[in-house]
Amino acid sequence: MGWEKRFSLAGKTALVTGASSGIGTAIAEVFADAGADIAAHGRDKGRLAALGQTVQASGRRFAAITGDLADPGETEAVAARSLVDFGQIDILVNSAGIALTGPVVDYDLADWQRTMAVNLTAPFVLSKALLPGMMARRSGKIINISSQTGVIALEDHAAYATSKGGLNALTKSLMTEAAPHNVQVNAICPTVVLTDMGKALWSAPEKRDPMIAKTPLGRFGDPVEIADMALYLASPASDLVNGAVMMIEGGYSSI
Repeated sequence: MGWEKRFSLAGKTALVTGASSGIGTAIAEVFADAGADIAAHGRDKGRLAALGQTVQASGRRFAAITGDLADPGETEAVAARSLVDFGQIDILVNSAGIALTGPVVDYDLADWQRTMAVNLTAPFVLSKALLPGMMARRSGKIINISSQTGVIALEDHAAYATSKGGLNALTKSLMTEAAPHNVQVNAICPTVVLTDMGKALWSAPEKRDPMIAKTPLGRFGDPVEIADMALYLASPASDLVNGAVMMIEGGYSSI
């Protein structure tokens, strides 16, 4: 098999959550370019429409799906809608996430609960809904977009870090059940990525500069760099990779 086929998603359908912005948009675009049809979940209908034009320009099918992932019922409906639109989902990318930061002593319980609902419970609900079909076909990929904060300590990120650490644990647990059915489940843990959310949280020099100083590579990430790793994990090239929690953070966690 040539390298093009090893990294091809031709004939596959992917559900990408959080696809109306940031990393999710980049993943949907890269997957479409690699041959996948895209079910794109997001909150911004205008951005989803623009993404749809890009995907369809690649000759791929596209469906826009909205729904509040903080609500398990709406999350189940997102999975069900994707199956109605495409019949089956071969690749699930749990990219949607929120970062409500602040010190624990001042942190609002409602923000904690919403963070857990979107960042951890929603990937569980979507995986639960779509994994049976993958297992029955003995083919499928689940990719969880986690964070380096799920592995390292970072001030004012208790809720976010806890949700991402839980997502890493969910990744490994799902793998043990999915692997015997030839389904791969992996997580990507990026550094700060220069999405709209990343820029809003890390643009202030007093916060940005110390973080970059701790990173041997000396910079933050770009959304397409995360999308390229997701493409690897979605493609046949990674069929032996399972239960991995992959750090993409310029060496921060290695020192």
